[in-house]
Amino acid sequence: MLAGGVLYVAAQTNVTLIVGSHVESISTSSGNVRELLEVEGIELSDDSRVVPPLATVLADGMTVVVSPAPAAPLALRDAGTGTAYQALTGVGVWAVEGTSSGPAVRIAAELVEASASASRVGTSPVVSVRAVVAGKVYDVLTNARTTGELLSAMGIAPDADDRVLPLPSTPLHVGATVSFDRVSELTTNHLRSIPFPVRTTWTSELAPGEVQVIAPGSAGLAYVTEGVVWVNGRVESRGVVAERVLRPTRAEIRLSGPKSPAIPQDSSRDHEATGGATWYDPPWSGLTAASPWIPFGTLVTVTDLATGRTVIVVIDDRGPFGAGRIIDLSPEAFSALALLGRGVLHVRISW
Repeated sequence: MLAGGVLYVAAQTNVTLIVGSHVESISTSSGNVRELLEVEGIELSDDSRVVPPLATVLADGMTVVVSPAPAAPLALRDAGTGTAYQALTGVGVWAVEGTSSGPAVRIAAELVEASASASRVGTSPVVSVRAVVAGKVYDVLTNARTTGELLSAMGIAPDADDRVLPLPSTPLHVGATVSFDRVSELTTNHLRSIPFPVRTTWTSELAPGEVQVIAPGSAGLAYVTEGVVWVNGRVESRGVVAERVLRPTRAEIRLSGPKSPAIPQDSSRDHEATGGATWYDPPWSGLTAASPWIPFGTLVTVTDLATGRTVIVVIDDRGPFGAGRIIDLSPEAFSALALLGRGVLHVRISW
């Protein structure tokens, strides 16, 4: 009594009670499983099975399964927390968050066993399946007949872009896996700079390695529409859907004197490197080469380490950019060392 200054409030424990196919969330002051069943008016028969045992002390979040029991409609509650859903058609699903081991798997196994005597709810048998919704796994007990009915009972209405496997019309069976991914296809727009090309003409009127820019180049500008595919809130792929050139490029025009003079190797050179040498076909002829870093106009001695043959080239282009490659030779320069069919030579370069 309040007048006595003392107010007694029994401690409440929140548990989930499953009797056959009927699922109910209960707040109780019972101390153990036996007291809970007595308070709820559940009478056990000789063949009844209770999990966990009757003497088990109740704890928050515990699930108590009683089987067998008469068939009953599935309960209605939220998904993903060991609770149930039900569509207006009477299709229901009870789900726990799936894991490879632990309480979720144990509870799912007890649910399957508990449903054995209540094998029909409404007009459909109860089956255990696995639902993977947006990457999250649920162990499910349901009387849905097809993949589509299961998703509907879980409150999921796929649109044309979403992915459902197997197809919504596929009949469910024990042990089946249903996968649902939320897919969105969006477009974004942005401006892109277009690099200008370089057109080089060889001329003997210039010294080896000398380059003259006749007309400077200018970059272009494009309006790009990009498609982005999002799956479950993450970008899966992107690609250009359309591109419209707003400003075209203007090529840079230059003259180059690529021929290498026949001069002896300078033994005083103090720069040296080893690596792969390849050949390419520049729009000029002569003993020329491309280097990723050596300055234009530099005379470089290239030695094939397998044969000892050498050739002197002038650097007038950029490349190669592959791993392990240090110089790209013109066909004339490569042929001075080996047949073009060799493809790649192991060389030492000095300059």
